Amino acid sequence: MIRFIADVILFNHSVSAKLGLGASDSQFMTLLQTHGPLTPRQLAEYSGLTSGTVTGVLDRLEAHGFVTRSPDRADRRKVVVTASTEAIQKTFMPMYVEQGARMQAVLATRTDEELRTILAFLTDSVAAD
Repeated sequence: MIRFIADVILFNHSVSAKLGLGASDSQFMTLLQTHGPLTPRQLAEYSGLTSGTVTGVLDRLEAHGFVTRSPDRADRRKVVVTASTEAIQKTFMPMYVEQGARMQAVLATRTDEELRTILAFLTDSVAAD
């Protein structure tokens, strides 16, 4: 499991580097796609990074068109960061096609019962957060 996680992280870092992004940048997009729009403070809490680092990441992502920052409708003193799903899919998805095909090939070798077990394990692992 540790090797699998390490391989995923290293692959994501490689993709980010090819696009001129930092190591944390793609993780921010994942957080935004998973949780929906977040404030920079929430991104700092989820990532464990400082507010200064969060600002730098958001500057890079915004410059590439992957996120937008806008005033919070409920509290105009706050900023809300939203992922640009279209830009992310257009840029990132082609880089993951081969990896996705390999994962599909592995999953295709499993029975329905094995797939249910894998799904339960992954669901429980994420819920443990």
